[in-house]
Amino acid sequence: MNVSRNFLLLGSAFLIVGIVMGMYMGGSGDHSLALSHAHINLLGFVLSVIFALTYKAYPAMAEGRLASVHFWLHLVGAVMVNLLVFLMLAQIITEAAMVPIAPISEFLVLLGVLAFGWNVLQNAH
Repeated sequence: MNVSRNFLLLGSAFLIVGIVMGMYMGGSGDHSLALSHAHINLLGFVLSVIFALTYKAYPAMAEGRLASVHFWLHLVGAVMVNLLVFLMLAQIITEAAMVPIAPISEFLVLLGVLAFGWNVLQNAH
């Protein structure tokens, strides 16, 4: 698994979705999805690209299983968080309906960041 490339691909996908959403909001004048737009761009695009560049700069970090675990935790967690925020802001689901899925998805993102942090401590020399 080329974790750096995979994070770049993931970030690119989030960026495309974020740009399209931003274009929709600008064109329609409806900015009710602004929080979703921000989550997509920051949690999805920015973090993924930072992870990709870090793995590229420190190849030892990308060699172990921890990098793969980090990637999958972030992918699943970030997609779930972003989908839930979008559905809530679009009034498709209520905030109450997000339980227990939202805390689980947020926890997956946290576990991914903890895996990344541990990987930095162990391998970023």
